[in-house]
Amino acid sequence: MLVGWGRVLSVESHPLREVLRDVGPDSCPDICNFHCHTQCSDGSLQPLQLIEQATERGLSHLAVTDHHSSASFLPMLDWLNQRRQRGDKVPTLWSGMEISAILRGCLVHVLALGFEPGHKALAVYNSGDAAVGEDLRAESVCRAIHEAGGLAILAHPGRYRVGFADLIDAAAELGFDGGEAWYDYDMQTRWSWSPVVCEAIDRRLKNLGLLRTCGTDSHGLNLEGR
Repeated sequence: MLVGWGRVLSVESHPLREVLRDVGPDSCPDICNFHCHTQCSDGSLQPLQLIEQATERGLSHLAVTDHHSSASFLPMLDWLNQRRQRGDKVPTLWSGMEISAILRGCLVHVLALGFEPGHKALAVYNSGDAAVGEDLRAESVCRAIHEAGGLAILAHPGRYRVGFADLIDAAAELGFDGGEAWYDYDMQTRWSWSPVVCEAIDRRLKNLGLLRTCGTDSHGLNLEGR
């Protein structure tokens, strides 16, 4: 099922917020995955291969976040609708995209989740390449995601040259909705969150009242790992 776009909601009442409130370190990779890739950017799986694997694994919630592309979304949605009509249990699919941005002078990645597909506000970020100039600023990215009805999430805050505490604080000041709290910084064959850094990121996000997500950041042939 697709929920959470456009005319149905405001950012404050986005239905994905309720889902993310229940997400914890044990949610990924078997229940939720809000960060993964297909051949529409730099992943190895074709979109239908990925959604079929997610369905076979029994995922409840999924967002595919290709870099500067949402091309995989509608084909996967059509596939899920066909399976649902057959009576199969399928994941809830949320629109997603991973967008490059400059935050505190650092190039970071922002996950856009649950936005209206095809919304003009995201057109500059949905062309296969990073934006330039003013559009590359994190505040511009966050504003565009919100205009499209989506949530703005700081991806893997512990992977940048600027410390995660400074980046999370800066994202909060700009109105970001949350951050990727649980992530496999060791990039293991089977996803497992990295306790020390993830616990610290989780605490910082929680103290700021921000949402926390999880994702495998899969680029290979298996959604269980990166």
